[in-house]
Amino acid sequence: MPELPEVRTVAKVLKNNLINKKITNVKIIYPKMIEEGSLDFNLLIGKTLNDINTKGKYLIFKFDDLYLVSHLRMEGKYFIKKLDDKIEKHEHIIFEFNDLSVRYHDTRKFGRMILVKDLNDYKSLNKVGKEPFNITKEELKNNLKSKLPIKELLLDQSIMAGLGNIYVNEVLFASNINPLKEGKDITLDECKSIIDNSVNILNKAIKYGGTTIKSYTSSLGVTGKYQDYLMVHKKEGEKCKICNTPIINIKVGGRSTYYCPKCQK
Repeated sequence: MPELPEVRTVAKVLKNNLINKKITNVKIIYPKMIEEGSLDFNLLIGKTLNDINTKGKYLIFKFDDLYLVSHLRMEGKYFIKKLDDKIEKHEHIIFEFNDLSVRYHDTRKFGRMILVKDLNDYKSLNKVGKEPFNITKEELKNNLKSKLPIKELLLDQSIMAGLGNIYVNEVLFASNINPLKEGKDITLDECKSIIDNSVNILNKAIKYGGTTIKSYTSSLGVTGKYQDYLMVHKKEGEKCKICNTPIINIKVGGRSTYYCPKCQK
């Protein structure tokens, strides 16, 4: 699943190719991808793309007086193609500009989009918490008052936004925190460590274009390189690079959780 670094990489690539271009047509091939309560996508015709931002795992396209919000979910991708290129299987929504088309491709059809006049009108976006870049240790600690494992809590985008399974595994390893430790027992110092390591890891992942494991590919076929720097994720049975103890894999909240039993007692 694309996480914050991957989403920011997608935004960067699209931004470099699309800013100040005007939409000439919209083709909706799979309408169920559009969320209930959305404005008619035909309202985008004639609108100019002013900017592309992100919030957590959401992409936010600013068109004059409208906002298109997109969540890639598990396998969503955007590709830039020629206007007359054949429409491929799994290309579900196509935005045409004067000289090119932007195609949303999603094998599993889990991705969602909504068009609104005001971002405050989209409740799901409003539930997204602060990113590691702007949350304080006190705010994080206050959000962790739960008996649930810290691994599960950090996947909750309302607690802190942008971390998915890959980066939570990496952040907890870097912070020397056991993924099964209950949220309520996480100390203020540990909250600072989680935030600091989240920022460092996310910045490095952004620098390298995200992590390419299985299905993630950003726009124009760009693939991430951060998988070369992973310490524990997908490293089951391999020796920890810090202490040589074999990395183990357990399930926490139904998600594969990789950690070092010595470094993360």
